[in-house]
Amino acid sequence: MTPAIRKATPNDVPTVLALWQEAEAEPTHTDDVESLRRLVAHDPDALIVAESGERIVGSVIAAWDGWRGSIYRLAVAPSHRHQGLGRLLLQEAEDRLSEAGAIRSQAIVVETDAQATAFWQASGWEQQAERLRFVKG
Repeated sequence: MTPAIRKATPNDVPTVLALWQEAEAEPTHTDDVESLRRLVAHDPDALIVAESGERIVGSVIAAWDGWRGSIYRLAVAPSHRHQGLGRLLLQEAEDRLSEAGAIRSQAIVVETDAQATAFWQASGWEQQAERLRFVKG
């Protein structure tokens, strides 16, 4: 049975954080209840989850800033990998960004995560060369 895809609610936040740990997503200092609830309050459509039964088994953040779409935190529970759920979540994120008006999107991917980079290389997205990313915070 294919998991249901839906927008996350503030009540989903602790479960999403637990999924990220289970999926071994590289942690950041914004992996906390307050930060994720702030995202959902700011942009209720940004956090997308996949639910199987009563369990959240996947997530993706599809953020739109009015200029460019950004995809973050595509995570799938180990028990649900290699079943097309990552592609389904990515398609939902792309659809959301397209509906918002995004013409160009970027995905932030941990370069040292071989499984993640293999997914993105097979996704039809192009790895950008000759660009550096700088962050603060």
